[in-house]
Amino acid sequence: MRGRRETRRAPALFVATGLVLALALPGAGGANPTQQADALRSQQTALGSRSHAALMNLYSLDSRLSQARAQLASLRQRVFDVRAQQARVVQEQAIARHAWRESVDALGAHLRTLYEQAEPDAIAILVGASSIDDAVTRLDQLQFSARLSRQTIAQTRTAQRSLARLRITLAARADELQHLLAQAEETTAALEQARTQRVAYLASLARQRSLNAKQIDRLQVASAQIAARSQTITAEQETVSVAAPVSTDGNTLTVSATGYSLPGHTATGMPVGWGVVAVDPAVIPLGTRMTIPGYGEGIAADVGSAVRGETIDLWFPTLAQARAWGRRTVTITLH
Repeated sequence: MRGRRETRRAPALFVATGLVLALALPGAGGANPTQQADALRSQQTALGSRSHAALMNLYSLDSRLSQARAQLASLRQRVFDVRAQQARVVQEQAIARHAWRESVDALGAHLRTLYEQAEPDAIAILVGASSIDDAVTRLDQLQFSARLSRQTIAQTRTAQRSLARLRITLAARADELQHLLAQAEETTAALEQARTQRVAYLASLARQRSLNAKQIDRLQVASAQIAARSQTITAEQETVSVAAPVSTDGNTLTVSATGYSLPGHTATGMPVGWGVVAVDPAVIPLGTRMTIPGYGEGIAADVGSAVRGETIDLWFPTLAQARAWGRRTVTITLH
């Protein structure tokens, strides 16, 4: 009776083992937590590269934006200076026009005086003068007054023409600077927009990396839970094996089993995961399924330079688990 009960219990245990392996073994029921975590780590590496490239681009944008802002400030100052010059020219033109009108008025008054008093008689001036020096002085004053008025008029006219030319030059310069200023403002605005977009892109990458890191932590916990369940079921299977020994008609093999924990893929191209066993293909063909006491179900999916003869290596998700297993001599059952 005991043998029958335990015989009925054994299929249930193998079904449970199959469920655990469906979660743990690569290619059985989809990617296991370890595979998913490895994929996310690869994605993290890619995100890190993209973040670095985006950061370098941001540094370049900051440098160009700083230069554009400096050029914009310089152009604004030049526009301000030209406008100040234009304002001074307008003031100087007003002063020149006023001086010209005063000179014209003075010359007109002088001419009216000469017309009203007739042409001055040098002899009369000489006779009416108190001395020769007084007569010479009066004649010089008349000539100087007329000459000064004419010179002032000529000078103010020249000044007005020069100021008019300068005003035209300043207007052209102001237009040119205004055009350059508009271009600089457009360039600066475009760089500022590009910088804002780059900062937002970096923030999105950082958020994605943070989410991936949390997901990797959850997957590692799930992988550890799967490993623990597998070990529990394996212990129950060992109990069943004691009650109902398996056949020893050539399907069992005593080997030296060593634990290891390395990332990557197996020699058959499968991602590493719980249940992956490295074997010597000359002894155990690749693809052979096996039951390993203390470990559970496994499949010959990898090879190793140190795996020769009746030796196998068992994959563990952590180095601590691999060290805990160490090296053991076990009798495995091949399927």
